Amino acid sequence: MKKLLSLTAMAACLCVGAAHAQDKAPTAQQSKMSMCNKEAGDKKGDERKAFMKSCLSAKPVTQQDKMKTCNADPKAKTLKGDERKAFMKECLSAKPAA
Repeated sequence: MKKLLSLTAMAACLCVGAAHAQDKAPTAQQSKMSMCNKEAGDKKGDERKAFMKSCLSAKPVTQQDKMKTCNADPKAKTLKGDERKAFMKECLSAKPAA
């Protein structure tokens, strides 16, 4: 009888804990893990491990970093006026290469 009561109490605690965990919003690390998992797609084994390691350790790209990269592009150096503005707009809004 004591074992049954103990098991019932433990099951109740686990159920309450699981229900409580579902109410919380994911942390930044959990969100990053989810995003990296989606991007990993059907990669397997060592390839997936390497991808996940680089994805999870990647620092977010700042606007200043993007600006430096876009300005360093040889094409940006040759353009003037509206053409340069259009190029920079496209370059700054592009998703960084992973």
